[in-house]
Amino acid sequence: MNFLRSRALDLAVVLFGVSVLTFLMIRLIPGDAVAIMLGANTEVTPDRVAALRSRIGLDQPVLLQYFSWLGGVLSGDLGVSLWTRRPVSQEIAGHMWPTLQLTVLALIVGAGLSLPLGVLMARLRGKAWDTALRIGSVAGLTIPSFWLGIMMILALTTLAPDWQLLGYVPFSEDPLGNVAKLLLPAVALALPILANLSRLVRSAMLDALQQDYVRTARAKGLSERRILYRHALRNALIPFVTSAGIMTGYLLGGAIVVEQVFAIPGLGRLILGAIAERNYPLVQATILVITFAFVLVNFVVDLLYVLIDPRVRL
Repeated sequence: MNFLRSRALDLAVVLFGVSVLTFLMIRLIPGDAVAIMLGANTEVTPDRVAALRSRIGLDQPVLLQYFSWLGGVLSGDLGVSLWTRRPVSQEIAGHMWPTLQLTVLALIVGAGLSLPLGVLMARLRGKAWDTALRIGSVAGLTIPSFWLGIMMILALTTLAPDWQLLGYVPFSEDPLGNVAKLLLPAVALALPILANLSRLVRSAMLDALQQDYVRTARAKGLSERRILYRHALRNALIPFVTSAGIMTGYLLGGAIVVEQVFAIPGLGRLILGAIAERNYPLVQATILVITFAFVLVNFVVDLLYVLIDPRVRL
């Protein structure tokens, strides 16, 4: 119970801090929302500008705007889009599913492959394959996801010009088409995670294999495979799960750029469009939702500790 209270307090503090920073930073970006909304209309009078500013609440002091918006959020109202006048919650819900699919698929690819790859690197320590895989993992860490995505698009449009790489197909309409559209951006997004986690697993496995309980297991005559997968791997899982949880947050952030490259209508494209339009309520609410998801993932990671190692007490 104390753990739940502590995490709830952490969540409240983080969300409050993020809400303040986001609210202020979006207003520090050069450009005025009303000017952008009115565009190059030369017939706009100062009275009309003032009326529009008053209608969307931008004529109020910044502090009052913030607490008005925060009060709405606390009562479950995320605000209204300045451009479409639709509830922000509906705008976010309409773009959330592609981002969730892309993030989960990237996590499956990155974390799913990094575990066996890290174990393999530990088993091959000092051999040529270990060196090659470690060099490859360093390269994977340094290659930006958006650059890799662009290179994939260029290569595949040459090799398979009939393959429609860009865009998004809802899973309910065409499951195979949905996976085909998301697979490449997921791979581009997952590469840094795969490289980072495989190195982490390798290091944790090598450390575990030098512990006394492994020597005892070997003295008892247990097979190397059983020692590796039943004893060493279990202890290597805690740092792996911790990093995988943190990486999930980075995936959500990285998806913003990758979605733009592959023309996926997710939260990333929604945020970029909202920033360009100075759509303050939409930017604030979307970042708040992503932050909430990030904290929630880390909460789940904490609970997984107990399942992996019963000695852990929350």
